[in-house]
Amino acid sequence: MYQLNFATVAYLLTATALWAGNAIAGRLLVGSISPITLSAVRWGLAALLLLPLGWRVFMPKSPLWKTKKRLLILGLFGVGSYNVLLYLALQTSTAINVTLIGASMPIWMLLIGALFYQVKPSLLQLIGAFVSLLGVGIVLTRGDLAALLSMQMVVGDLLIMLATILWAFYSWMLTRTGPSTERHWPWAEFLLAQITAGLLWTGLFDGFEIALGHAFIVLNWWTISLIVFVAIGPSLIAYRCWGLGVTGAGPTVAAFFANFIPLFTALLSAAMLGEPPQFFHGLAFALIVVGIVISARRRR
Repeated sequence: MYQLNFATVAYLLTATALWAGNAIAGRLLVGSISPITLSAVRWGLAALLLLPLGWRVFMPKSPLWKTKKRLLILGLFGVGSYNVLLYLALQTSTAINVTLIGASMPIWMLLIGALFYQVKPSLLQLIGAFVSLLGVGIVLTRGDLAALLSMQMVVGDLLIMLATILWAFYSWMLTRTGPSTERHWPWAEFLLAQITAGLLWTGLFDGFEIALGHAFIVLNWWTISLIVFVAIGPSLIAYRCWGLGVTGAGPTVAAFFANFIPLFTALLSAAMLGEPPQFFHGLAFALIVVGIVISARRRR
């Protein structure tokens, strides 16, 4: 039985705050490192940092070898393709477009749950999704919802849409019971298995980037610091927290917390520019919370 308690809320908020930092870091690294190479370096470093805790997953008797096909899919959806598509989207799309499209995750989560996992959304969940999206719209348009009409679609928007759909599939897969879930594996081994599988896919994608001559990296302290941050915070810590949050609250309710990412991104950007939070930030926060509370209510 899913339950939205204090610990689960803390896990999901931590993950979304770190992913907001990832979006900012990815944008700051544009021009310093190519997008697919960034993803490959990020996950390669994350795997090395996690190896001392999860190395037993590669032992001959590890359940990894019996579930390698499922883990390859998890690695593709949650680590490999999602992050590659995100960094590629940031090359051409604006921050407002990327975060707004990413905020459609609750809708995709409800749709995928209904089509592939026989979990029909309730009326309260649909209402909660609408209220939360309204809060996201207020953040992204700075209180001027009419600005949505002037937005234009580019290639990056389509990429982040695909990434959001794949992440919804990934989140649902995390809740599946069986020998390859976090409930049965030590957390470090399960996460390292996902990262390793995702790194294989990312290395394949990076091979194409290198072959096309588009791969590059400019090494300096600024670039190295940002890469270390995305390898530890948005990778190891955030993925661990998201896994715990999804198994605790369920993928549908957890998806609503993704709407905090654009809010946290706006607040972090404002803090970096020395701008205090505005009234619409508080209004958006309230609407997103209301949407989560409504969606988490059980039908009598």
